[in-house]
Amino acid sequence: MARVRLSVAERREELLRAAVEQIGARGVAAVRIADVASALGVSNALVLYHFSSKEKLVAAAFAHAAEDDLAQLRRLLGRRASALRRLRAAVRWYAPTGQAKGWRLWIEGWAVALREPALRDVTRDLDRQWKAAITEVLAEGVAAGEFTCPDPAAAALRLTALLDGLAVQLTSYPGSVPRARAQEWVDDALARELGLSREALTARGR
Repeated sequence: MARVRLSVAERREELLRAAVEQIGARGVAAVRIADVASALGVSNALVLYHFSSKEKLVAAAFAHAAEDDLAQLRRLLGRRASALRRLRAAVRWYAPTGQAKGWRLWIEGWAVALREPALRDVTRDLDRQWKAAITEVLAEGVAAGEFTCPDPAAAALRLTALLDGLAVQLTSYPGSVPRARAQEWVDDALARELGLSREALTARGR
């Protein structure tokens, strides 16, 4: 059966989805242009036409994989609710005990980004977007008098550092930290950053 002719945007989307799947199956270091081409039944040259190197394909695939999570983060933080409720929902969702996807992919990506400038630029930008979104809702809560937080940007950095570190533990070493305990630590950290008791955080964030 002849392949349907796709637009440039549709073809790139198809290639990126295949690249994400192949990276998940083989790992960043092992995946090849040929693996992505073979998965779709196309030539290596077609992949290279859209992405001139494996490094650029991998970087674009990571950005593509993160977009769904970033879109969900924006939806959670854009709800018509108190800043505290939105913040707590976002942190609980993003935590490795929540529903955010791709932690294994990102842990491997962080490692490869140490040596790959293109991927490092992508992961740095995505990290910046996450921190900026959390910083903004923290500042909104302070302005509304919902909680105290002297330095929202620093608080966002500390919270994301905790979440990223827990993700490494829970993903790389299953069973090292019970999921319930990890969630307690996340709630405790958030309460400290907001100058609230754990009980107040739980009650107001529902």
